[in-house]
Amino acid sequence: MNKLQDIQSIGPMAGGDAGEQGPIKTEYEKGKKLLEQGKHGEAAVALHNALLGYEEKNDEVGMANASNQLGHLCVAREDFDKAEEHYGRTRELCEKLDDPLSLFALSKVLVDVYIGQKKYDKAINTCLDNLDVYRGNNDPRGAIEVMEKMADIYLLAGQKDKAADTCMTIASIHRNFKHAGIADSFEKKAAELKEAC
Repeated sequence: MNKLQDIQSIGPMAGGDAGEQGPIKTEYEKGKKLLEQGKHGEAAVALHNALLGYEEKNDEVGMANASNQLGHLCVAREDFDKAEEHYGRTRELCEKLDDPLSLFALSKVLVDVYIGQKKYDKAINTCLDNLDVYRGNNDPRGAIEVMEKMADIYLLAGQKDKAADTCMTIASIHRNFKHAGIADSFEKKAAELKEAC
């Protein structure tokens, strides 16, 4: 007969967050929560402390997570240059850890950083890279989201002709999926943009 351990008696495993990492992880979680609450100053202190703790332990996953959250904090504060620094460190660590999913998520937030910096060419190039990933995964919804973002970036950059072309591409994808109403709205938007050129 198989005897199961009572769930109340299960304690934390040795190592990991149970020992010395506990306070660091607590500080990290506190920083994330404060960031969500919009308490940027307190969040910065907690996340910075967590980052220092992870650095002392040489915990690369922890460092990547803390740097990523510090990047989010800087975006919330509209300090896009500092955000790019934190995300750059996150990218280096994720590349070292061979974590393609995190790298992809990071590339999506970097688009907003580049927009904030008014580096529209860099934002578009990053979108094109993301578009390749969505197409490779046969994900039309993701591809459309990226193209909608690209149309917005082209408008911010004053390139109405490219925004119109992007809207036409979005319309054709929707038409292929029999989304006639949505396709019509993007074709109309494209026509208005072409007229304004």
